[in-house]
Amino acid sequence: MTMLAFLLEEPSAKKVLDEILPRLLPTEVTFICTPHEGKTDLERSIPNKLRGWNVPNSWFIVVRDKDQGDCIALKQQLKQLCTDNGRPETLVRIVVHELESWFLGDLAAVAHAFNQPTLAKKQNSKKFRNPDALANAQQELKKLIKSYQKNSGARAIAPHLSLIDNQSESYRQFLSGVTRFLNECRAADHQADRKKP
Repeated sequence: MTMLAFLLEEPSAKKVLDEILPRLLPTEVTFICTPHEGKTDLERSIPNKLRGWNVPNSWFIVVRDKDQGDCIALKQQLKQLCTDNGRPETLVRIVVHELESWFLGDLAAVAHAFNQPTLAKKQNSKKFRNPDALANAQQELKKLIKSYQKNSGARAIAPHLSLIDNQSESYRQFLSGVTRFLNECRAADHQADRKKP
């Protein structure tokens, strides 16, 4: 059985993935989401997790916010860290700026979570047509939902996020990247199983 092990920058990402992954992944694929307390904690933890993991047919996915960093440089740095620790096949996904970009890409989900139906109509406004371009997604979300808090907000919004309708290119790339990676992992697992005596 194939297992996907997600190494996440923050607890709010776990709340989101725990909701969307069961809808995205086939039932025979298991997953585990391990949150960290920020970027430094995540990067310090990667070598230990990759070297110490001994569950067969497991594959790693690292998820980190871009914040103000350079997306390509961050991805290369994390890929190198995974390669240096024996798992070059690890998938690295950089969330553009902040996780809240994903929420702003699906204002219908936000509207549903906070019982503010008129909010969904704002999706067509220029600002929210490309939420990944917003460098301050969390602040923008707080303008829409005054009571928004990172963890409780993620918990409330995640069950309503669409797997299809989202204006965030980062979100769509994440979902398609995980699906593609899973297909590669399952093919590799199948090949390895066939080679066993």
